[in-house]
Amino acid sequence: MSSKSIKYLLLAITAVLVIYFIYDSFSQPSVDDLDGDFKEAAFYRNENNTGPIVRIYAVTVADTLWQEMEQYGNYMPHTKYGTTRVYFFLNNQPAPDQVQPGQQNFDPQFAPYTLARYEKDAMGQVSFVRHPFSR
Repeated sequence: MSSKSIKYLLLAITAVLVIYFIYDSFSQPSVDDLDGDFKEAAFYRNENNTGPIVRIYAVTVADTLWQEMEQYGNYMPHTKYGTTRVYFFLNNQPAPDQVQPGQQNFDPQFAPYTLARYEKDAMGQVSFVRHPFSR
């Protein structure tokens, strides 16, 4: 083989790899692929970029699809040593429009309507609790 044909072969292989990488990165599963019509109602993220990042979400969902809810939580961003909490509410019932950090993340009037709570802690441990306030 001549050096010219080797260059064209390497160029073709490179082009195929670039196209594959672009396709692969844009075809990853996401929240939009889940059943349940998930809509973010409220979001909080602390401004501390040097310490643990705290993310809190209130999300409405069309139905009690437990596995889909847990998968939704898995898709949410998480930072090492930070925490991510997602509260799920039915979309035809009251849900908070604001969340805040601390022990109580939203107004207690919404607690009876909470379907589930997903949490990923600072060590990456995941917990998913159905009806977390019905005790």
